Amino acid sequence: MASSRALQHSIVTMFFLFCSFIEARELLVGGNTDSWKVPSSQSESLNQWAQRSRFIIGDTLVWKYSSDDSVLQVTRKDYLNCDVSSPIAEYRDGNAKIALTRSGPHYFISGADGHCEKGQKMIVVVLSEKHMFFRSSIVALAPSPMELEGPAMAPTSGVAGLGKKEFGVSLMVVLSIVAFVLM
Repeated sequence: MASSRALQHSIVTMFFLFCSFIEARELLVGGNTDSWKVPSSQSESLNQWAQRSRFIIGDTLVWKYSSDDSVLQVTRKDYLNCDVSSPIAEYRDGNAKIALTRSGPHYFISGADGHCEKGQKMIVVVLSEKHMFFRSSIVALAPSPMELEGPAMAPTSGVAGLGKKEFGVSLMVVLSIVAFVLM
């Protein structure tokens, strides 16, 4: 009986521990405080960073930038044309925090004169809830977002294991079943 109680306490503790792995995160854009700037080359484009990252609903993007710059959230059309005239949202305080509240693409450009045209822009694709929780353990990696229309590209392929979120959800289900059976 005592070992059953100890096991139940361990399961509950593990449940709460793994819940912390599936929470949304605050992500510093580009991984550095000075990333929001005109890139010196295509390989330094923030789209490279965004393509390597997996964003989920509830994540918050954190921008650190100089006072002479800004972050504009825009439509796809405005992103492609570097049109700063009618942004969805505008951030000018040098320390923007933007919560990702829906799945799909989010478009960001610099509001500083000429910066967007020089490549200071980024597309962030947020996974849908379906993909966040029920993604299989073998996933084809998505091709990078396209900035311009063109011929279809051959799909890229790769293998990825369970992410922290999927692992946490799977573990919670298993631990819940074990706890239920032991009660």
